[in-house]
This record gives sequence, C-alpha cells and structure tokens, in this order.
Amino acid sequence: MLSTSSSGLLQSVAERIVARHLVVAGHANVQVLAEHPAAQQWQGVDISYTENGARVKLKVKPDAYFGSDPTKVYDRTLTFYRADAGHYAFEAISNAATGTPGWVVESDAEYLYYYYLVLSQSEDEITALMGEPDGIFFSELRVDRDELRVLPMAGVAQWFALNYEAYTPRPVAVAGHSAWYRLVPRMDIDTAVAGIKMVGPVFHATAL
Repeated sequence: MLSTSSSGLLQSVAERIVARHLVVAGHANVQVLAEHPAAQQWQGVDISYTENGARVKLKVKPDAYFGSDPTKVYDRTLTFYRADAGHYAFEAISNAATGTPGWVVESDAEYLYYYYLVLSQSEDEITALMGEPDGIFFSELRVDRDELRVLPMAGVAQWFALNYEAYTPRPVAVAGHSAWYRLVPRMDIDTAVAGIKMVGPVFHATAL
C-alpha cells in the first residue's frame, strides 16, 4: 500500500479528475468537499452534486494497482504506477486502536466511485501540477491507464458485511495509526453486487 502522504496526494488527484468528469457529463453544482470543509456534513463522502433538487453523495477511492507496463512498474520513482493486482481495496477499520469502522461500513455516500489510476510522473511533479489551474493540470498530468467503476455503496456494504471474513485483513499506516483493509478480487464483487457501472477511462475525455 502507499504511504500516508502519497495516498493523500493520489486521493486529491482522483477527486479532481472525477469532479471534472462529472462536470463534463453535465452534473450540476459539483463540489469536492475537501475544498469546502464547512460543507462536509457527511461521513465518508468526498464529492457531491445536485440531481433533481437533491444532493448525490460520492465516495472516491483511487487505486494505483492498475499498471500494465513492466518497465514503469519497476521504476521506483513512479509512486503511482503499480502492477495490476486485480482487486478492490476496502477499508474495514479506519483506526485499529479505536476500532473505528472504515468507509466501506460507515460511509454516507450513495455511490462508490472506484477509480483505477496509474501515473507516469514523480510525486514532486504531480504535487506541483496540483497547484496549477485546470488547463495546465489536465494537459500535463500523464495518465497511462485509468478506469472508473461506479458501485452502489449500499450493495457493497451489505455484501461486505456478509463476506469480509473470507478475505485476509491487511494493515495500512494512516496518519500515525493503523487501518485495516480487505483486498477483494474484482470478480467477486462484480458478480455479486447488482448495479455496478463500468464507466471505463475518463481522464482523456476531461482534458481541456
């Protein structure tokens, strides 16, 4: 798994891309909640938008284990280019010391935007791009491969509650404490949870 700082950067990149994808798709009032702390009134929600007068709530989960180029996989300067592992990573416990449930259990989101995303740039380059306006960010970010999947959060949470013990827990260091994830093969979820939408690549369609 990625380090805490790396995970935070990848999360910010993914949220920016997904938010732009939603705007391009015609959704109204798209809001990245990390940019508006006062608007963060839900747990485990990263983005919201308006549809039919109501707010639709999304959890964005980026995953850099989707790379297909062996040379880039073994390049240690490319933090966000990992070999395709063929699984979803679900946070079951967000804090091992307190036993606080993870987002797959507690999220108020209606949809999980699971975003596989591999980048062929160093963390420093990506960090610098995050400070640039959209025109520069989307034209200069090097996305080698991406795929967005939209999963109904209620269906995932229900399935997870019944099946998580079949999958080995894996500790992840997060902000000075340990969280616990379960790595679930994609096929296990895709064949068991109804209503999953395979959106496919979205980055290049968002480029300005």
